[in-house]
Amino acid sequence: MSIGFGFDGNEKKKGIRLNMEEVNKLTKEYKRLKKYMKTNFYEIQSINGSEKIISELLNNYGDNDGQGETETDRP
Repeated sequence: MSIGFGFDGNEKKKGIRLNMEEVNKLTKEYKRLKKYMKTNFYEIQSINGSEKIISELLNNYGDNDGQGETETDRP
């Protein structure tokens, strides 16, 4: 096997430990927010400017849904 990414196979890989309960909570919250964003209530609130939940998240973390460039992608 070739050497790749600084790993020669003789040393153990350091794994990432994930708390699956926390991952499940985040996934559930993400799905809930995405479902909320598809509702007419969200659309009405975003049009009249009274929507706060999603707009605060987007202001804090940006709109990084995998499409377009992020701030770190710009030169």
